Amino acid sequence: MREDLTIPPEPKECALDRFIVGTGRCGSTLLSRMLGCHRAVVSLFEFFNGIDMTRRFAPEPVTGGEIADLIAAEQPFVTAVLRRGYEVPEIVYPFDEGRHRRDEPLPWILVSMLPRLVDDPDALFDELMARLRSLPAQPPRQHYRALFEWLAGRLGRSAWVERSGSSIEYLEDLVRLYPEGRFLHLHRDGPETALSMREHHAYRLPISILYGAPLDSGETLAELGALDLRAPPCDSDPISRILASRPPAEYFGRYWCDQVVRGFRGLRGLDRDQYLELRFEELVERPAQLLETIADFFALDPDPGFASRGAALVRGRPEERVPKLPEAEREALRAACRAGSQLLGRAG
Repeated sequence: MREDLTIPPEPKECALDRFIVGTGRCGSTLLSRMLGCHRAVVSLFEFFNGIDMTRRFAPEPVTGGEIADLIAAEQPFVTAVLRRGYEVPEIVYPFDEGRHRRDEPLPWILVSMLPRLVDDPDALFDELMARLRSLPAQPPRQHYRALFEWLAGRLGRSAWVERSGSSIEYLEDLVRLYPEGRFLHLHRDGPETALSMREHHAYRLPISILYGAPLDSGETLAELGALDLRAPPCDSDPISRILASRPPAEYFGRYWCDQVVRGFRGLRGLDRDQYLELRFEELVERPAQLLETIADFFALDPDPGFASRGAALVRGRPEERVPKLPEAEREALRAACRAGSQLLGRAG
């Protein structure tokens, strides 16, 4: 639910750190939207996912200006995808009305989070940057909490829930930074999730590069030449060719599996009451019931009608892609996902 910015409400104290974690394309965007139907909650989309992974969880204190620069930097993979004309469903910035255009570097915090909170994300961005730059030096984790609590108070809410795609792979870092927090893990069938990633260009590009996936023409990445995310787009540049290709599904299965395996390392630092595991398939089958469970787990204030409002966002279970694959590709994909599927108690 988006707000206007005319009358700042009094800040409210947010006593609990709340996170939704999962692989990419597991359905957590829907869950974030559902939680945003709760009148006490500010639902924070994709905050950590695009921040420089070598700096976002550093233990050393940084100034408010440094943290502002960190979260305002572009995510080069997203820029490369948008510049080539591909849509990214999570990006809802109003290019036709805002100060930025889709072919230029976009401050990360404007990619998905702020446009979902207010009608004028540029104004909130300016206010937020000024707020951050006024803060004293402290570890990034304290800056993030201060930012989340400020946003909640700014929008008249008493609780925040942060959710980023692919966040399960850095669950261990989140637990280290927020050892008293609560973590909801949403997961979806591995092969189906992998195929969804392949159709999502902001995942197709980095996964193809990370795992050296060949193009559907059979060419290897080495044969394409130098990969430059900032190169001008054209049909023959390597980045455009990767985005236009549909590499073998097993590479995306490997990525999904590796995320799950890394994520399970973080569970060792959690008490039973800090962790809730949910299946996406069950969420879309009985959303109202599970939203009540989630509200209890996150210790949210009562909000009559929340579960029914959130459940109304569900549009059914997505059509399965795996059965449509050729048998050899289907079996290779399932094999690539097997270790992660077993950890999650799924067939595989």
